[in-house]
Order: sequence, then structure tokens, then C-alpha cells
Amino acid sequence: MTVSGQDPPGGPTARRPGRHDDAEGATVIIVDDHPGFRQMARALLEADGFIVLAEAADGAAAVEACERLDPDLVLLDVVLPGEDGFAVCATLSAGGLSRPAVVLTSTRPATAYAGQLRASPCRAFVPKEQLTGAALRAIYEPDT
Repeated sequence: MTVSGQDPPGGPTARRPGRHDDAEGATVIIVDDHPGFRQMARALLEADGFIVLAEAADGAAAVEACERLDPDLVLLDVVLPGEDGFAVCATLSAGGLSRPAVVLTSTRPATAYAGQLRASPCRAFVPKEQLTGAALRAIYEPDT
């Protein structure tokens, strides 16, 4: 993923060191302004084989972490201080790259965001109460 506008060596779809070839062991950044949710999501995902690279409390920190760490997935809350999750998702998806796969989440149901979700480049939406490693694994399809 290149927010700066420069493609990685080998072009925009080239795999970088550290990328995983399956959902087991996929790398994740968790973005939510509530530390309790981040802690719960980290424990849940790590117990199911995901590697949590970082946590972020707002969109700016999320973008910086993604530029620095190049995760496979970003679990991104819709409601954040500053830019909302939809705006952050658009930034992370700039250039049409498939990485990171962005999964939006919220305490509200998908129907509350139906129009925005249809227009979003996110990979999927998972309500917070339905978050499991299996749910993310079903969504995540590694690059080839």
C-alpha cells in the first residue's frame, strides 16, 4: 500500500516481504477509539492465529501505521475522532490497490450505513458483536 503515491518495487501489485500467503497468520491493524474494544479484538484475533501489528485510535494514526507496517488487513471502526472510517478507508484504498483489505466495523448494523458501504472500497463490514477470527478469515483472500 502506498499512500505517498509511489508504487512498491515491482509495481502496484508486487508482494512485499512479510506478506502472508494465507489467512492464518495474516497481519492486522486494529483501529478504534475505544481501548477496551481494541484490547478485546486483539485478544480474539491473536487467539485465532492473526498477527496484530498495531492498534490506532484515529484515522491519522491508522494511515501512518499502514504506511509503516504494510498489514494484510485493517479492522477499522466507522466512528472515529476526526475523519470517519469511510474517509480513512478511501485513503487506504487510494490507487486501487487490494492491500490492505479494509474491514469496517461498528456497533450499529450494516443497514445504518447501507449507502456508504455500497460506495466504499472496503472489503466487508462486520458488526462488532459478530467479530470473530473466523469472520475475518472468511472475508480475507490473500493476494497471489
